[in-house]
Amino acid sequence: MHGTRLDVAPGIVLWREALDRLDQTQLTAEVLALAEEAPFYRPTMPRSGKPFSVEETNFGALGWISDPSGYRYSPLHPVTGRVWPAIPKRLIELWGQTAGYCMPPECCLVNLYRRGARMGLHQDRDEAAMDAPVLSVSLGDDALFRIGGASRKDRTRTIRLQSGDVVIFGGPARLAFHGIDRVMEGTSSLLPTGGRLNLTLRRVTPPSNKKTPDQGADRASPAPLRAGAGRG
Repeated sequence: MHGTRLDVAPGIVLWREALDRLDQTQLTAEVLALAEEAPFYRPTMPRSGKPFSVEETNFGALGWISDPSGYRYSPLHPVTGRVWPAIPKRLIELWGQTAGYCMPPECCLVNLYRRGARMGLHQDRDEAAMDAPVLSVSLGDDALFRIGGASRKDRTRTIRLQSGDVVIFGGPARLAFHGIDRVMEGTSSLLPTGGRLNLTLRRVTPPSNKKTPDQGADRASPAPLRAGAGRG
């Protein structure tokens, strides 16, 4: 892995330019190709049914979804009804190099930010494997990423994320509130139609639920419905 490691706060690490331009180009092409199999769609908020400003899809054994019934993980795409495609090998390798966790990720949530899209402050707390960190990869336009503590009242800090940057948070920061305040339109030419991709890797089920490490890339049972907001 390339890049410069920056320790932002306890449990929060930023790798600047962890992916070089070639890696970014190849990974973007792979993500967009997989999105042909599992197309982007616009989730809706629980209860209100209000659509997200971002479009989403997932790769891996489980995908994170949101609709009026709540937030949850599912092995099936909510629109096509098909299983999600496998997580790209390059992302599995990145997890192995940085996460320091005994099992591979089961979900890669893909958020597509087009003009005006953002993500409010939220916690990733729909996973049973809370000892596993969350890993986030930025591709495309720069974004203002805000992260705080485990309470909405905690002080937040803003980091400008650029294409190829990787953020990982776990341990004391595993339940940190975080979000995207703004995407800086036109700061990258990586995506053919512009915008930003955010790839968030997560382990959903605890290691005890799996017989062997190799099964992390296989299909898993749906995680139970939880009240948290795991948008990434």
